[in-house]
Amino acid sequence: MESESRPPLPPFTLETALKKVQAAEDAWNTRDPVRVSLAYTPDTEWRNRADFVNGREQVVQFLQRKWVRELDYRLKKTLWAFMDNRIAVRFEYEWHDDSGHWFRSHGNENWEFAPNGLMQRRYASINDQPIQESERKFRWERA
Repeated sequence: MESESRPPLPPFTLETALKKVQAAEDAWNTRDPVRVSLAYTPDTEWRNRADFVNGREQVVQFLQRKWVRELDYRLKKTLWAFMDNRIAVRFEYEWHDDSGHWFRSHGNENWEFAPNGLMQRRYASINDQPIQESERKFRWERA
């Protein structure tokens, strides 16, 4: 849809880059593949580890598979750098598999945005580290 827009829009300032990173963290922590996909252009291109994903429908399918495997997923993103329509982030997330084994995944992402603020390219490099449940950094706050 031509009228789609996802502020803040490029070119980014420190303030708008931080807002973009926080919005991405918040969306991914919902673990809602459709909601997450709406931040990307319809023809978005991803590299996530060794997976290549093209378009929103593939993003939704990829995230559905991811969050079936990565249970109790909790993510933290940190701005690393920005310029014009690009942002680089560092991230860590924790999750467990269906056997109860915990992992911390960490790495970096390079993002490129279209003028309307939707992400058109996302390149992620990720490493996994087995951890004990007691070593977790990120826990959901309980009310």
